[in-house]
Amino acid sequence: MIGLNQLKPPAGARQNFKRVGRGRSSGKGKTSGRGQKGQNSRTGGGVRLGFEGGQMPLARRSPKKGFKNPFPTHWTILSLEKLNAFSDNTEVNPQMLMEKGLIKTVQKPVKILANGEITKRITVKAQAFSKGAKEKIEKAGGKAEVLA
Repeated sequence: MIGLNQLKPPAGARQNFKRVGRGRSSGKGKTSGRGQKGQNSRTGGGVRLGFEGGQMPLARRSPKKGFKNPFPTHWTILSLEKLNAFSDNTEVNPQMLMEKGLIKTVQKPVKILANGEITKRITVKAQAFSKGAKEKIEKAGGKAEVLA
């Protein structure tokens, strides 16, 4: 069996980097491959990302449409059928969902969607419900309570 300590890259895959500015005989002495003069020969030279030499940049030329919310709400989505994992007359909240392994975190708000059917009579507490999910929970004899 091969171990991680025995792995080696194929021959020629790794090369030593060229040390620049180490004298004429190195092949990259004096100007160190930067040429004679100009913006890119200087330390800190070059242009910023997206700069096109004064021409109107592509990001500003292209048309813009709509609105992109910089602070979107990221929901944890849960299917209704997964709530069948709980027994009858249980009050289900996001903490219980996390303990059961149905959601990963309680930091994000939970939304229950109407995928599948629910057979248990339970009280579900979540931040949001789809219209169909609320109807199905109440049809099964349970309650859907919206958390603040």
